[in-house]
Amino acid sequence: MTSLRRRRLLKAACAGLCMPAASFADMRGKPLIRILLGLPPGGGTDAIARYFSDALSSLLEQPVIIENRVGVGGRLAADALKSAAPDGLTYMIAPNATPTFQTLVFGNQLKWDIWRDFEPVAGLVSFPCGMAAGAATRAGNARDFARWAKANPGQATFGTPGLGGQNHFLGLQFAKAAGIDLAVAPYKGTPPMITDLLGGHIASAVTLLEDLRRYHQAGRIQLLGIFSEKRSVLAPEMPTMAEQGIDVTHGDGWTAMWAPARTPVREIARMQQALRTILSTPRSRDFLMKDLAVVPDYLDDQQMARRQRAELETWAPIIKASGFRAEL
Repeated sequence: MTSLRRRRLLKAACAGLCMPAASFADMRGKPLIRILLGLPPGGGTDAIARYFSDALSSLLEQPVIIENRVGVGGRLAADALKSAAPDGLTYMIAPNATPTFQTLVFGNQLKWDIWRDFEPVAGLVSFPCGMAAGAATRAGNARDFARWAKANPGQATFGTPGLGGQNHFLGLQFAKAAGIDLAVAPYKGTPPMITDLLGGHIASAVTLLEDLRRYHQAGRIQLLGIFSEKRSVLAPEMPTMAEQGIDVTHGDGWTAMWAPARTPVREIARMQQALRTILSTPRSRDFLMKDLAVVPDYLDDQQMARRQRAELETWAPIIKASGFRAEL
């Protein structure tokens, strides 16, 4: 993790202290709300979750804590959500990697079903994924890189922070749409992948736009484009792949909240109202966009369900056609 990224995340962890806070007296005797998180403390999703948990405590006048259940791509947190009582006191915040790609890649290995065991509460934020090329390729854009890859098939690779996730399949889709062969180089996380991209050990990499931008701005790598339908407000100067004639437009990641199935409607509505209020404030929008590089993107439960279903329908045939099989 870069020092800049670390400072941003530390700032996020403290950001809730700037929100109007309910007093301890207001919360005394009120039940604790747990937000399960399947990723470790200190990461981007953890910072997002902690920002919301601090703000929720103030709005709900009720203690709210983050409970990290780390492991298996967020699966342990989802397991715990399934087992939780549907009483409005337990929720999960997770990126789309957990419900979408765990469902499609691991299938029957899961203890839960996204439709049967969980209730969508709200969409919170979204963020673009991008692709960058190393300096040795001399690529200025996506088309340049595709031409370089055709001319240098033995060197044409793309790095991804792990196999079986959105970044992995975006790289495969890019190669297919561009008509090139592009070997995948999996890494255990983004930092070592970027180190190898900077060092010229891989030709390109696919990950969150924010993780690539500072190196692009320093002239050490070249951002090729983002996998979104339209340009992002986070980087309006960055073209989409579709603008460059490479039709891959389903590359936005997103983070949302779920509750156990059969959670009372009134509890979900109460949580939705609080989340909507947080995301509507200029202070929150400014902080999320400038400090955490995510776009406030509130969706209610029905909109969330439509997004989830559309994403599953989009990726299912792509993953099947790739022939990828997850290791047990």
